[in-house]
Amino acid sequence: MKTFKSGVYINQGYYKSFQPENINQTWKLDDIEIINLLSQADRQLGRLDMYSEYIPNIDLFISMHIAKEATQSSKIEGTQTNVEEAFLEKEEVAKEKRDDWEEVQNYILAMNKAITLLNDLPFSSRLIRDTHKILLQGVRGDHKQPGEFRKSQNWIGGATINDAIFIPPVHTSIAELMSDIEKFANDELNQFPDLLKIALIHYQFETIHPFLDGNGRVGRLMITLYLVSKGILKKPILYLSDFFERNRGLYYDNLMNVRTKNDLSQWFKFFLVGVIETAKNSITTFDGILKLQKQVEIKIQTLGSRAVNAQKLILYLYQRPVIEVQKAAEVIGSSPTTAYKLLADFEKLGILSEVTGSQRGKLYTFKDYLELFK
Repeated sequence: MKTFKSGVYINQGYYKSFQPENINQTWKLDDIEIINLLSQADRQLGRLDMYSEYIPNIDLFISMHIAKEATQSSKIEGTQTNVEEAFLEKEEVAKEKRDDWEEVQNYILAMNKAITLLNDLPFSSRLIRDTHKILLQGVRGDHKQPGEFRKSQNWIGGATINDAIFIPPVHTSIAELMSDIEKFANDELNQFPDLLKIALIHYQFETIHPFLDGNGRVGRLMITLYLVSKGILKKPILYLSDFFERNRGLYYDNLMNVRTKNDLSQWFKFFLVGVIETAKNSITTFDGILKLQKQVEIKIQTLGSRAVNAQKLILYLYQRPVIEVQKAAEVIGSSPTTAYKLLADFEKLGILSEVTGSQRGKLYTFKDYLELFK
């Protein structure tokens, strides 16, 4: 790592593009601070992964983790959708926010699809392209070659290439650079810790910037996909976008310092601190979910004969914590009148809060559950 060279700038006439070095090489870890952080990160990930084993119906709660990741990752790119809005129907979203809402929905869809694809595909360029295609379908980047590596030069920051903060490599080298990432990710003989591997892969992917749009979101999504593909996590329950969003300046500065100063060590440290902090926060969230489940279960048992429908409704709310009467009726398989009465019961018990304040089109949120993810 001490001899690491990130790449070189190549004169392209009126601008210089950055050509990164391949990362599929033999790496030697010799920084004791990184080794200590790596040990802490592995320990916290092991604790977090245990929740995959002993929380009943953990898949119910994964949709909330993905929704939070989608909103935070998209927020880094400038969208304004919050977690509650991610669970609204399109017509319930203000018109000026619908483009943002659709981008978040695509992120949720892309993550879910990518996790499914891991059953048949390794961590690969094909997986990344397929995920990108879903991410950009029908939204503002729809004209920017969804699912295809770019065929022209792009840049980061600045209104034009002349005042860009960073200019990635020329498009003709993308296929080779992405192939190098794929080989590195799947090289079982290269004994380099997986957390450092994905930290390096994320840096390299953002440096290559292989797509015309959506690079940041795909690059962050890849982190979770890699951890699941390597069996480090049994379920997709760790997402770093919230950490990156809260430390956005450091996130971009540390990536840039690798390119300009060959400072890979600081990027690794930042990344590992993110893993440690995020894993701890996720553990706290799951502990909160378990406590909330017990409290809600006690409340539901007071409903007598309505407890059966209440159980159906609460299982739905753990996946989608925003609901209206028609959807509640559909979930419990009953009439809107029965559903309305059950929602009123939930409101009296303090499980749900009505948020519109109107007589018609009432919307209820599972407030205490949502708070666990904020």
